[in-house]
Amino acid sequence: MNSFDRAKPFVAVIFLQAGFAGMDILSKAALNQGMSNYVLVVYRHAVATVVIAPFAAILDKKLRPKMTLSIFIKLVALSLLEPVIDQNLYFLGMKYTTATFAAAIVNVLPAITFIIAWIVRLEKVKIGSLHSQAKLAGTIATVAGAMLMTLMKGPLIEFFRIKGNAYHENGTGGIDLHSSIKGALMITVGCFSWACFMILQAITLKSYPVELSLTAWICLLGTIEGAVVALVAENGKPSVWAINWDMKLLAAVYSVRKSNQLLRGEN
Repeated sequence: MNSFDRAKPFVAVIFLQAGFAGMDILSKAALNQGMSNYVLVVYRHAVATVVIAPFAAILDKKLRPKMTLSIFIKLVALSLLEPVIDQNLYFLGMKYTTATFAAAIVNVLPAITFIIAWIVRLEKVKIGSLHSQAKLAGTIATVAGAMLMTLMKGPLIEFFRIKGNAYHENGTGGIDLHSSIKGALMITVGCFSWACFMILQAITLKSYPVELSLTAWICLLGTIEGAVVALVAENGKPSVWAINWDMKLLAAVYSVRKSNQLLRGEN
């Protein structure tokens, strides 16, 4: 294997993280314009369903196993864990903080996933093993970093002065500690739900080993479940569903890429 082939995974991860950053920035901008986080979650998965379902129907036609009640219940649980619980808590947490803050806090996800996998015996840990010690050290480091981002408050850095900057709140020049902690807790609970999603997804793929179809089902069921949550949370107000050719639409469409990657576990 030459140097280029060895570098491919690292290059792919860099581009993937750049895509995540773009999604966070666009979503934060849409939320700042008054878009409901519940509606954003519904729209992004509705668009993802429309985009992914045709490919799943064609490419997985001969590979797709028979749908059973057990598989369907797992799909319903998966669509509730990530598209509904995790993403709504993530965007709620982002409302209280910033896109940068949210992206930093979500780095606790590998630590939470590792701990849950360890508990359910999907991950084997031997304290005397250097490999296991490295995993434990990484887990502690990610949690410590997330706590540091939550509790430490530094000066606001502005590269561009924009009227109505989202990072200014009532002239304070940033978010307060109370909002930071509240947002961090929401995002952390969302990460716990996301970690459970990935564990259950790994189990589901053993009986339903078709990634595109799995993603399409989760997006479809997530759209339905998310719509119910949005209707209840927003008291059925039709105005919250209004969308034009603006940042709200761009955030929903751009998020399709991230939805596909997240639901397929490509984090």
